[in-house]
Amino acid sequence: MTTKVEAHAPAAPPAPRRRLPPELNIFLVLIGIALVYEALGWIFVGQSFLMNPQRLTIMILQVSVIGIIAVGVTQVIITGGIDLSSGSVVGMTAMFSASVAQASTWPRALYPSLTDLPAIVPIALGVAVGLIAGIINGQLIARTKIPPFIATLGMMVSARGISKWYTKGQPVSGLTDQFNFIGTGIWPVIVFLVVALIFHVALRYTRYGKFTYAIGANPQAARVSGINIESHLVKVYAIAGMLAGLAGVVTAARAQTAQAGMGVMYELDAIAATVIGGTSLTGGVGRITGTVIGTVILGVMTSGFTFLRVDAYYQEIVKGLIIVAAVVIDVYRQKKRKV
Repeated sequence: MTTKVEAHAPAAPPAPRRRLPPELNIFLVLIGIALVYEALGWIFVGQSFLMNPQRLTIMILQVSVIGIIAVGVTQVIITGGIDLSSGSVVGMTAMFSASVAQASTWPRALYPSLTDLPAIVPIALGVAVGLIAGIINGQLIARTKIPPFIATLGMMVSARGISKWYTKGQPVSGLTDQFNFIGTGIWPVIVFLVVALIFHVALRYTRYGKFTYAIGANPQAARVSGINIESHLVKVYAIAGMLAGLAGVVTAARAQTAQAGMGVMYELDAIAATVIGGTSLTGGVGRITGTVIGTVILGVMTSGFTFLRVDAYYQEIVKGLIIVAAVVIDVYRQKKRKV
């Protein structure tokens, strides 16, 4: 008597689960924070937080400058570096660009036929000064091999000193209407979004982006594959400096004046927005879209605290705790990837 053995086809492997983009989680956090402020607003203030277009517009305008800086900082952190000089570069470039954008730049008593310099001149000067600062940062890091923390810390102190020396600590005012125009209305937001779009495409679809991620993920492997790490790091820090310079120009145009103290703590806000947006401080991971959402989260938090009449020092405490929490989550996420 023979026993008939039925052949069973091997079980098909389970279909891989589709992972949601990390930006979606950050966006859900943004919605959650906004809803919490909305509820607290009705409870403690008796007003709506979200149903006030003027408040939301002011909030977005306030974070646009931080967002421009954060786009550059994101690329630096993806390479495994850090940039502490952004805020000081904002102050320095604001002073340089505003001094050229003054309506009294030309000596009209001697040359009455000459008009004010076109706005492109002070804008280009501010961006160029930021670019030079970034190149210096990159050269120090790439050629001397000193830690990015030290190199950019030195630039942070030097740039702040230069901005004070340039006008002997005096504010620069009386700027032309052409120059001030880029700081009015929604123009700062447009500049921020255009910058974010350009570098989102650059990081995701160009060789520049591939090299940036490769250096942050594994510098040795990147070098073996033929990437000139030193040259590329100079490019990344130059772009970060250039964007800080652009942020300085927008800051001066918004305020219609420039002061040496502009941009204080902006670098920490930019780093916070970047880390909250999912960029890993260990390098190799991060997206501009996440940074944009992280910037908006910072803006919502600041606006929400003001809306609830929370004192400023409490805001700084909570902001510090959120930065630490974001880093702890990033460390946990990195460990989970390695398992």
